[in-house]
Amino acid sequence: MQEESMIIPEHPYSEAVELLAKKMETSKKGLSHSAVEKNLSIYGFNEIKEKKHNLFTLFLAQFKSPLVYVLVVATILSLFLGKIHEGLLILLIILINSLIGFWQEVKALSSIKALQKLTENKTQVKRDSEIFTISSSQLVPGDVIILTEGDIVPADIRLFNTNGLVIDESILTGESVPVQKDANLTLPQETLPYELDNMALSGTTVIKGKAEGFVVFTGQQTYLASISSKAEEEPRETPLHKALEVFIKKHMVVVSIMILIIATLSFFEGREIVEIIYLIIALLVASVPEGLPIVITLVLTIGAMAMSIRKVYIRHLPSVETLGSTTVIASDKTGTITQGKLEVNDVFYLHETFSQTVSALANESVEGKGDPVDTALALWVGKEYESIREKYPRINLYPFDTKYRLMASSHMIKKEHKLFVKGAFESLKQFATNEDDFKVLEKEHDKLASNGLRVIALGMGEHTTDDINQWEIEIVGLVGFLDPPKEGVLEAVQTAQKAGIKLMMITGDNALTAAAVAKSVNIYKEGDLVVSGKELNEMDDDTLAKTVSKVTVWARVLPEHKYRIVKMLQKKGEIVAVTGDGVNDVPALRSADLGIAMGEGTDAAKSTANMVLADNNLSVIVEAIKEGRSIANNIRKTIYFLLSTSLDEVFLITAAILMSLPLPLYPIQILWINLVANSALDKTFPFLKDEEDVMNRVPNKLHEQFLDKVQLLRVFYVVLVISIGSLFLYAWMLEHSTKESAISTLFTAFVIATWINGLQSLKEHEPFLKNIKKSLQINPYIFYGIGIGFALQLFAIYLLSDLFHTLPLNEESLTMIGLLALWIFSMIEIRKWGEYLWCQFKFKSEK
Repeated sequence: MQEESMIIPEHPYSEAVELLAKKMETSKKGLSHSAVEKNLSIYGFNEIKEKKHNLFTLFLAQFKSPLVYVLVVATILSLFLGKIHEGLLILLIILINSLIGFWQEVKALSSIKALQKLTENKTQVKRDSEIFTISSSQLVPGDVIILTEGDIVPADIRLFNTNGLVIDESILTGESVPVQKDANLTLPQETLPYELDNMALSGTTVIKGKAEGFVVFTGQQTYLASISSKAEEEPRETPLHKALEVFIKKHMVVVSIMILIIATLSFFEGREIVEIIYLIIALLVASVPEGLPIVITLVLTIGAMAMSIRKVYIRHLPSVETLGSTTVIASDKTGTITQGKLEVNDVFYLHETFSQTVSALANESVEGKGDPVDTALALWVGKEYESIREKYPRINLYPFDTKYRLMASSHMIKKEHKLFVKGAFESLKQFATNEDDFKVLEKEHDKLASNGLRVIALGMGEHTTDDINQWEIEIVGLVGFLDPPKEGVLEAVQTAQKAGIKLMMITGDNALTAAAVAKSVNIYKEGDLVVSGKELNEMDDDTLAKTVSKVTVWARVLPEHKYRIVKMLQKKGEIVAVTGDGVNDVPALRSADLGIAMGEGTDAAKSTANMVLADNNLSVIVEAIKEGRSIANNIRKTIYFLLSTSLDEVFLITAAILMSLPLPLYPIQILWINLVANSALDKTFPFLKDEEDVMNRVPNKLHEQFLDKVQLLRVFYVVLVISIGSLFLYAWMLEHSTKESAISTLFTAFVIATWINGLQSLKEHEPFLKNIKKSLQINPYIFYGIGIGFALQLFAIYLLSDLFHTLPLNEESLTMIGLLALWIFSMIEIRKWGEYLWCQFKFKSEK
């Protein structure tokens, strides 16, 4: 066992540099080569380790589903009965679904590789007082690293020397504004990662300046690695998968019990064992909804294609339906809700003309391009911008100074050399001579800031020196900037809220700015909570559970915060959609029910997400949710149709045996009904149009999405209607005709009964006759399915009569078939009118 001699403090940012160096047995001259070798053997290479995955095991895991088990049985039965094409088709669907799931799992693993790439580079270190360029993987704790402009920070570093160092930490924190670092600071132990102003964290980028520091954490110990560990978490099962599992389990229990009863009764009636076995096989094939995965795959594929037209690209097919189940959208602010660019929102000036002049001259924007603040000021000044700059030529430019937090420019104004400055109000106050105006300026500054605006001050004075410390200026105005909402976002928020979807803004920006933006698009309302990352850090799980539902704005959050928020929402039963574009978003994207990455985001985010938006806009997400709900409705209607048409045959045969009647259908007829009636119609359900505004209701509960109590009662009702009507037809025909004629008539009647049920399944909330035009147009493809089925049925009756035990249909048979069709249509229509009128009455009573 190797012994660690150096001590790496848990909170190196809270240690004085000299004490830290002593504990870590290093110095500003760097480690000796022997110390490097020793530390490398103890701590290993500076790499984010990837969890090893067995691809074969991952592939086999895709088959762990009750639906797959049932379909395998259906495949075996189909092949046994000689239905080769149907058996192979089911097998193909199983394979395709499994390959899609496997591909998604493999792609998700690439997010870890994307994180690894962030720190794979060459870096400069000082060892034994000499500077070397080495691979970042060779870094060890105690190394002295040299950072310069453009470097990607390869490890977590405690800085001991900074020279104007500015680092972009957006990849970790989501905060768009670069952070200035100061090695002289010593911070409290409870300091959060986005406040570590004396540290450089792995994966971030040096924007300006230079620095030196001690490497404190490498490899799996870095803050970046803590993100990657969460990215390896197993993704949640989709609502569709969960709901289908519940449905299949319940369905097969009911069917198995009924088939067992039929087999037992048949045996005691003295039927032959071979006949009973063949009947059981036929009923099993008829009752197993083998068409369901085919139809669902079609529904999801057509939905994904429709979304791609809107530039929403689906990476995981079941995610299409997850959109329809979403109850919470946790969205980024910048680029999704806002435009991602600043504009002048409010201005306070002591001198209007001078304020515009400073805005035009202390500015580096050229033709609408440049720093966001400069560009916004140029737009605010308007058409005078270019003329002012031409009129007063520049003499000197003083780029943004990180220490003084300002930039300046000097110009000749009527033979006088003038200085024009813009920067933080607190900074410009140090050089301002108009102290009498400070009280007014401070009041206006706080007013602008309280509205969530980013505020800068404008100043001007005589240019006497290049030494900033000796400047004297007069503050002439204050400008408040806001990143404005994108077009259509407010309407999208209102649509989502009307649909019962809660919206949350999760951002790295400060609470005031975030709340102001959220309020402008109606996400934040009076009484809602705004919680910062620091406040969230202090909450235990019980407090968070009580608070999370009341929060609409999460500000200054970290990756672990976003991940924790998502997990808590899921714990409370929410289906959560999360947007993200950075490495900081990977854990939340991975753990969410629906991870939505931005097209311009990092590879790590896109490879983790379920879907990618080419157009980064909240309104696109809401439109996608609308599409998802339509898809969920179509799946619900498909399940209703397939379930009712698979149970009615079982009910009919059970009742006939209990009444000691001859078997009403031959096994070959049962299989034919399943093929011609069911299969010809269910493939048209993916093309169903919406019968109502799907965004005008709250999301369905997960376990009620496809098979709630109302749906079960409807299924039971229609099964009884078809079974009772068919049984009456069969009994009547047995009395007035031969057994063969009765079975032949019932055979065709049952096919037509299935078609009638299919037509009535197209509209769930409205009777067929309420709006006949809509009923006929909601899915015109179903009539093609009925047409094909009609031709095949005639083929079975008149050309393959010996195989299907059929007789030509006479007048008596046609009359009974017509009466059964009328009975079924009327009874379903009566039930629908009753529901419709009751809902109308309830709606008026509530109003």
